[in-house]
Parts: sequence; structure tokens; C-alpha cells
Amino acid sequence: KENGYWALFATVLIEQLGVPLPSVPLLLAAGALIGLGVLAPLPVFLLILVACLIGDLLWYELGRRKGASILKFLCRVSLEPETCIRTTEGVFDRYGVKCLLFAKFVPGLYTVTPPVAGMVGLKVRRFVLFDTLGILIWAGAYVGLGAVMRHQLEWLLFRIEAWGASLLQVILLAVGVNLLYKLVLRQRFLRQLRTARITPEELKKLMDEGNQVMIADLRHSSEIKREPLIIPGARVVTIDNLDATHHQLPRGQEIVLYCS
Repeated sequence: KENGYWALFATVLIEQLGVPLPSVPLLLAAGALIGLGVLAPLPVFLLILVACLIGDLLWYELGRRKGASILKFLCRVSLEPETCIRTTEGVFDRYGVKCLLFAKFVPGLYTVTPPVAGMVGLKVRRFVLFDTLGILIWAGAYVGLGAVMRHQLEWLLFRIEAWGASLLQVILLAVGVNLLYKLVLRQRFLRQLRTARITPEELKKLMDEGNQVMIADLRHSSEIKREPLIIPGARVVTIDNLDATHHQLPRGQEIVLYCS
């Protein structure tokens, strides 16, 4: 029982620190064990809450101190193609601090939401309040689902043992498959970027040769405020309204998009 508590705490903490170690299977298992009377709900939720707050407050403080540099680092090392400064800041603009209530359900978003909150100057008390609510909603959803499905999960565990495997081996296999899947997605995403990428030197050469090139700055407004330098001749385009404004983009010439 004690090992179960600390394994849950360690797994959640490691995931919140940025290591791609999925904690959802353990949350489901914890819920099943609560339903079967093996674990108590209060310590389970307290350990999940503390583990998440440790990781989130660390990233919040790094975002507050380091700003965009820590976000760019996260985007480079993340295995989630969806992890993007521009996307996260757009979510903050649309939902405000309420996005902390659902961020942990969204792959890629939960990784960068805490540092963005620190970067945009969200007060620490307000961050902790909404982050705590979001953690409890997230944990409650998966632990509750595990409790509801406790008999099915118990049957699955018996089947696993009948096959001669242990729960730890199955979890490690699931983690390995998950990592491999994310690596494949990341490599596919990077190949797409390389296919459509143009270097600054290539862009300058096009412009120097007199080619008609339209340059669109897709950065978020808060990024432009932090770094107001814009490529000469570039047009600021709001990506959220791109579907409605795409007809304003010129036809018959190269269009180069750039963001963070």
C-alpha cells in the first residue's frame, strides 16, 4: 500500500517536471484500488495535488524569471507537436486564468501553461488557486473513472498475471509504446517543417533579387510587445482570424510565414 502511494506521487511529479512519463494509467489504477478498499482517497488526492503543484510552481517561476526563453526550450524538447508558445498564449487570451482548469487534459498544453502564466504576470496566489482546482478536476476525472471501472481493471490485472507478466512490466511496456508513438509524431512534424522551411538567408536573397514576397508575422500580440522587432515589410497577421482574412493575402506571389 505504502509503495503504491509513493509510486503514484513520484510518477505524477516526474511527468509534471517535463519527463514524458504518462501518469494517467496510475491514476486509473489508484481509483480502482480506492474502489476496492486498498487505498484511501484522501492521501491519493493530496499526493497528486502536492506533486503537481511542485512541478507547476517550478515552471511558473522559471517562466516569470526567464520569460520566452524557457518556453522556447520547452517547445524544442517536447515530444508533443502541439506544444507551441503561440497556441498557449492564444488559449490564455481566450479563456484567461480559467484555462488552468482544463489544461492538464490537453497534450502539450499542460506542459507550457505554468511558465506562460508566470511570463504574463499572473499573481502567484491566483495561479495556485486555479491550478489547484484544475489539478483536482483532472485527478478526480481519472481516479473517479478508475473507481467506476474497478472490477474491469481488477479482471485485467488477473489476466495480466495469468499471462505471466507483472503490472510493472505492462506499465513499462505502455510507457515505451507511448514514447515511441510520440517520437514518431515528432519526427513527422519536423519533416513537415523542413519541407516547408525557408532560412533567413534564403528569404533575404529572394528579396534582394526583387522577387515579390509577402511576409506574414504570425506572432502573438504579447510576443510582439516583448520583442517589437519586425522583419522590414512584414505584415502582422492574426492567426485566429486567418480563415476570415485570408482573402486579403495577395495571390500569385510567395508568402512567407514566421512566428516564435
